[in-house]
Amino acid sequence: MKPEDLKAVRAFVKEHLDGRHAEFDTFQDKPADVYEKFRETGLANWWLPEELGGRGLSLADGVEIVNELAYGDAGVAFTLFISVLGTSMVQLYGSEELKKRYLAPMAERGSFCATPGSERVAGSELGKIDTLVAVDGDELVITGEKFISTNSDFADFLVVVGRSAEDPEVHHAVLVPRDTPGIEVVKRWNVIGVRASYSYQVSLKGCRVPVANRLEGSGLRLLEIGLNASRILIATTGLGIARRIRDLCMTYAKTKPLRDGTLLENPVFAAKLGQMEMQIDVMKSHLLRAARDYDAVMANPNAADLWHRQGTLKSALTAKMFCGQAGWDVASVGSEMFGGLGYTDESPIGKLMRDMRYISIVEGGDDVLRDLVFSRYVIPVPRRT
Repeated sequence: MKPEDLKAVRAFVKEHLDGRHAEFDTFQDKPADVYEKFRETGLANWWLPEELGGRGLSLADGVEIVNELAYGDAGVAFTLFISVLGTSMVQLYGSEELKKRYLAPMAERGSFCATPGSERVAGSELGKIDTLVAVDGDELVITGEKFISTNSDFADFLVVVGRSAEDPEVHHAVLVPRDTPGIEVVKRWNVIGVRASYSYQVSLKGCRVPVANRLEGSGLRLLEIGLNASRILIATTGLGIARRIRDLCMTYAKTKPLRDGTLLENPVFAAKLGQMEMQIDVMKSHLLRAARDYDAVMANPNAADLWHRQGTLKSALTAKMFCGQAGWDVASVGSEMFGGLGYTDESPIGKLMRDMRYISIVEGGDDVLRDLVFSRYVIPVPRRT
């Protein structure tokens, strides 16, 4: 990434996100003006490959970009990067025709995609999803209810994971254009944090697409692979939020009277801010390590095969868990520094706390990820299933 790219992101944050925390913390229409201004930086969908018209930036570059975006607003950041989940699945396992037809326009327009995976009953047990994918001649027919799916209302396409109607042990991932008849947005979820992101309940009723829209490989495995990038960037929003909390505390402490001076001069406050800085530094180090692990696989000519064998990156799991937990510690301590004011809407600290909480919940809660780390990386290899 060129230095001017990061400079452009910082300028975007300062001009279009700073000072709008109250506006972004309401249940309102999506800030289309903000998305358009980000497109003007030339960095929308920055990860899409150059051969499809994208910038081809690495995930390590993405960590730097999302860190800055989340400093301005984590919900806006989430909307702008979460398409990496679906696009990476199509990039790795879609046909050349699918990539040209659907990813190239995203690179050109700076538009979005969505990946409806979760369902109400299945929850994190994706092997129990009920959405069915049936073969009817040269078409696939998709029917099911997807519980929570970010960006799905305004996406170019959905990457839908469902169970084969012919073999219940087989799962497929299928690219479904958003304008396909049978797609219905049931409602938008009124989430308690990252409210400038837009998540929906989606119904699919007999949606028909060509058989060629099916991605190659097990749908559950492909989803697992796609989650590596999005989990790392979700964790990165915790870094941006933590930096914002640190700076907010510093600004408050300069004018908050305490004894014969200000809170800034208090040694207890200094120790807490020193702890925050340590946590922020380690968060960034681990995020960059995880991103570089991901980039190393993607740089291999046989990346699709390597990912199919690897599945979930250990560093992606641990980065998401660590940043969610360390970030929540930063948010909790920061809130306490504001005293009673920290439990009101007068200061942005309440919003920042709620924004931070999503990191340990979405795309696998911490208990789910702990179990994955245990089963994949703690149990001795001969005993793993």
